[in-house]
Amino acid sequence: MRNLFAFIYRFRAFLIFVLLEALCIFLIVRYNTYQGAAMFNSANTYVGRVLEFQSGVTDYFRLASVNSTLAQENAVLRQQLMYYRQEADADSTDQLDTTYYAASDSSKSEPFILHAGRVINNSVRRTNNYLTLAAGSLDGVKPGMGVISPNGAVGRVKTVSRHYATVTSLLHSQMLISAKIQKDNTFGTIKWTGGDYRTALLDYIPLHIKPEIGDTVVTSGYNTVFPEGIMVGTISEVERELDKSFYTIRVKLAVDFAQLSYVYVVENPRRPEQDSLEVEAGILPHE
Repeated sequence: MRNLFAFIYRFRAFLIFVLLEALCIFLIVRYNTYQGAAMFNSANTYVGRVLEFQSGVTDYFRLASVNSTLAQENAVLRQQLMYYRQEADADSTDQLDTTYYAASDSSKSEPFILHAGRVINNSVRRTNNYLTLAAGSLDGVKPGMGVISPNGAVGRVKTVSRHYATVTSLLHSQMLISAKIQKDNTFGTIKWTGGDYRTALLDYIPLHIKPEIGDTVVTSGYNTVFPEGIMVGTISEVERELDKSFYTIRVKLAVDFAQLSYVYVVENPRRPEQDSLEVEAGILPHE
């Protein structure tokens, strides 16, 4: 306390000067309209900059929460988009042939549910690549569900815990995806054979078909994992070998697996019914 009084006494002249200056500025701003307005505008400018900086810092630390919210909203919107597309397809089929087709209420119900999940681990350089998602059984994720991104098909859920899930990536030697060439609905199988993580093979396209570079490849919808029409990629190379009865077709994948951040797990509520029926009919093996 003695040091404080000594400091004030030592700089008393300067402190009195500062106090009088502050009092003068207050009186000028308080009782002069022009100076008051100028001071008010200047103060608002600096305060606004400080608040903008503070808001920027706060928003930066809230990015994870904001991204998670946006991913969940996008999942709902993408789910609705798939529903409207299927309704449009059903309506067009009705118009083409009303005698042999009538869309039932069940066919117009929403068959797929999307669950947003953040990618927290990923690999693209191995022979068998996997992803880990920060979404588990508490979020509705189950083994066997398909996984897509905003750009296309990603893989299939392998194992699930309460809060996490591992996904067999499309970049896996044992991962097969039923796909088709969109322009003529010729279906085949997408398989990754290693090497470039942006390229896969489209197998079993017969030689009487005329695939061309740039043709779009999408999921066929012939299984219960992926909805029909999910983007897979575009044909980048077509090779016809004399000793084979199918083309060798390379597809540039639509998904850049090295840049994945958020994905959507696809739940098909009708899958158990279809799987049990196909097992009973001998189409699928018993698990």
